[in-house]
Amino acid sequence: MPINIPNNLPAYTTLLNENIFVMSHDRASKQDIRPLRIAILNLMPTKIVTETQLLRLLSNTALQVDIDLIQTASHTSKNTSASHLHNFYTTFDKIRDMRYDGLIITGAPVEHLEYEDVNYWDELKEILEWSKTNVYSTIHICWAAQAGLFYHYGVKKYMLDEKVFGVFPHKIICHNNPLLNSFDDVFMVPHSRYTDIKREDIENVPDLNLLSYSDECGVYIVADKTNRQIFITGHSEYDRDTLKHEYLRDIERGLNPKLPQNYFPDNNPDNTPTLSWRCHSSLMFSNWLNFCVYQQTPFDLNQLEPLE
Repeated sequence: MPINIPNNLPAYTTLLNENIFVMSHDRASKQDIRPLRIAILNLMPTKIVTETQLLRLLSNTALQVDIDLIQTASHTSKNTSASHLHNFYTTFDKIRDMRYDGLIITGAPVEHLEYEDVNYWDELKEILEWSKTNVYSTIHICWAAQAGLFYHYGVKKYMLDEKVFGVFPHKIICHNNPLLNSFDDVFMVPHSRYTDIKREDIENVPDLNLLSYSDECGVYIVADKTNRQIFITGHSEYDRDTLKHEYLRDIERGLNPKLPQNYFPDNNPDNTPTLSWRCHSSLMFSNWLNFCVYQQTPFDLNQLEPLE
């Protein structure tokens, strides 16, 4: 089954050209099944790139998915056109009374700031609290994972001596979690961050399970006991060239970045990067939609029980 998005959203043509099954609103309205309702709070500056990456992954199941794209009202995006935001995005105040099967909160390039110094922190706290009553299962990505762990459980983040940058092997810690169903014992994930959370801090919270870990870059996936709050520190949604673009951007800024690890063949940035994480990424989001959302969320979202 397809993902249901407006046919004039830039991602629509991109995904259609990749032979990914997308459906316009007009066609979707004629379906007799209840689609999953998923909200995406997009905190990334390059919103069109990020929304396309996530929509590609959400379209990879037999489930019909309706999407609401959300931006913060307390921060004005400088990298996405006002017309795109006006046409395709809403704000939290417009959807606060709605209920969703799932919510995805993206990363954001603000990890060098204390949480309280982020100009939309108060709004994000309100959304994080709202997710406990109005959303069945929430995925927090990268900075949002750290912010969510801090808000919900008081888990702190720590600045690293140097940026974690590259594609790294990961292993499963909790083998019976449905989010990791059919995973290989070792799988690759991109990371790009200057901060970290400590494994012992996660293991000291009784309500949390550590699902996946990397010996090279630490904690990867954390979830509460119900899989209604999921925290992912890496960027499995990234495209083949995303780390390359970040590397070239940092060169232009005079930051003298190191090459992303395990990424360019022969460590030569002129070579096409190896895409080694797409299968894991697709499987994880499919597992989330199927096992953590579709098979658990009530058919009538008005019967959604709050997360304790």
